[in-house]
Amino acid sequence: MPNPPKKRHPLRFVATLLAVLAVIGFVAYHFAAKGPAGAGCTVTAEAGTLALTLEQASNAATIAAVAASRGLPERAVTIALATSMQESRLRNLDHGDRDSLGLFQQRPSQGWGTAAQILDPVHASGEFFATLVKVPDYTRLPLTEAAQRVQRSGYPEAYAKHEADATLLSRALTGREGGALSCTTGADRPDGAGGPGGDPARVTARLHREFGGRVRPRTDAAARTVAVPAAPAGGAAKSGGPPRGWEVAQWAVAQARDLKVEQVAYAGRRWQAAHASRGWQPLTPAGRPDGLVRITVAR
Repeated sequence: MPNPPKKRHPLRFVATLLAVLAVIGFVAYHFAAKGPAGAGCTVTAEAGTLALTLEQASNAATIAAVAASRGLPERAVTIALATSMQESRLRNLDHGDRDSLGLFQQRPSQGWGTAAQILDPVHASGEFFATLVKVPDYTRLPLTEAAQRVQRSGYPEAYAKHEADATLLSRALTGREGGALSCTTGADRPDGAGGPGGDPARVTARLHREFGGRVRPRTDAAARTVAVPAAPAGGAAKSGGPPRGWEVAQWAVAQARDLKVEQVAYAGRRWQAAHASRGWQPLTPAGRPDGLVRITVAR
């Protein structure tokens, strides 16, 4: 007589499946945290926190630097960041609605530049600010209205939802919240993500291109280090660590993965790629403050 078929136990099957999925999820999370996907940036300030990818932080820092090159106020940076958060999530997109491209989804057909120019974050940011400053009293307008005067979007109210995050980020990138931005690039992991090969000349070139004539980088006595005076060119340093110094310092951290930055030191504090999870730490020995931002690249 044949054996009767075994009874299936659906609950046991579901439990086993859930256990397998849990293991898969744990493994995926474990490796994501240690792999390139685990890299990123965080703004930590009294007003709150904000998490960014390395790409988002790099693009945001470029936007803030271009504003600095034009001598624009923090409000201009906030408006630009909120606009890019809405249009592209601070990503340099090579696609969009119709012929829209880049950080601000600007259109070649609408006179924002060629496709190649719009995909250059420096050019795109410059074009945005060139239009923004033509808006009368833009610093006093509601953010949504100021952004809409530039963008002429079909969804103008959408910019408002990004104002809090954009304000938090702009305070860090303009130097108002010194040391608020820290990034984990991957250089603090055993796999050595990020790799060696930094070039001080490349750092200097990027500083000049993004900040313009308002920075005066020079070769430092320390090896592989670029030193940048904290005070704007032609301006006097302010007490307590001038914002321009923190602007440059935070910019360097945001660009660390691309420029292979090993360490940034300023105002008695330093950020190190090898210990990025610690954020900005006191510089020991502190030494005498000399008003310089020092950006050291990897070998």
